[in-house]
Amino acid sequence: MATPLPASVEVVEVGPRDGLQNESTPVPAAVKIDLVDRLAAAGLRAIEAAAFVSPRWVPQMADGAEVMAGIRRTPGVVYSALVPNVRGMEAALAAGVQEVVVFSAASESFARRNINCSISESIERFEPVARMARDAGVRLRGSISCALGCPYEGAIVPAAVADVVRRMAELGCDSVDVADTIGVGTPGAVRAAFEAAARVLPMERLAGHFHDTYGQALANVLAALQLGVRSFHASVAGLGGCPYARGATGNLATEDLLYMLHGMGIATGADLQAVVDCGDYISRAVGRANGSRAARALLAARESAQAARASH
Repeated sequence: MATPLPASVEVVEVGPRDGLQNESTPVPAAVKIDLVDRLAAAGLRAIEAAAFVSPRWVPQMADGAEVMAGIRRTPGVVYSALVPNVRGMEAALAAGVQEVVVFSAASESFARRNINCSISESIERFEPVARMARDAGVRLRGSISCALGCPYEGAIVPAAVADVVRRMAELGCDSVDVADTIGVGTPGAVRAAFEAAARVLPMERLAGHFHDTYGQALANVLAALQLGVRSFHASVAGLGGCPYARGATGNLATEDLLYMLHGMGIATGADLQAVVDCGDYISRAVGRANGSRAARALLAARESAQAARASH
């Protein structure tokens, strides 16, 4: 039986990190800072702003400390960053990050190709990071890649997702993201994965992170909502992809998610029109088409209204 829909949900904006990290052309730190500030001003209260990873592996994220130093810290906004190890954690803490994200996968093959170790080894690597987070009073979030499908192994069984959720809960993660990295999931797969995960961690501590490769992201959000999931990731203008998954398109666009949720009467705290402006800004800045259908429609409607007023 479906859980009653909530009055509000948390939208975690991942565009500045997960969205921009795969852009081939360097994005200036000033643009990233401006984007984060615009997103906060638009009412988004959870923003993944940076990553403290090796610049050799992810050169686009080499300016994490500069970005975190340059943003205006809006009260009530949680600014998070991805960290792969103790060195990254030290840099994140020095930069004043309020939440750190550690990551593994539900697929052994993907883990070995993505982070060069097994799932068990990846969790072990994060044990000192978890201790540092506890000691510093910083939130720890776990993210599970390829939870609904893997480019190397195909479909992922729900028990594999539950196993990694359990390991991350034991590590001390406050919440865990169930991520459809290559966007192959459907509502049935979402239901199975989250029901399995909820047997080891309460549903309110799980989040959905869906890519839209097969056009299923919003349907997957609805399926998760009906199960009781209350936190969802999205990327402004649909920025992002996965360098390890051929053909994987961007994250679910924040504008599309907000349009659906607001249309259902579910509050997010975000101003949709202001987020549309954020997406338009960053799309122009990186020279790519806006990946949000809702944003493109709303921008077109706005232009039509402006043209109509100008003709009178």
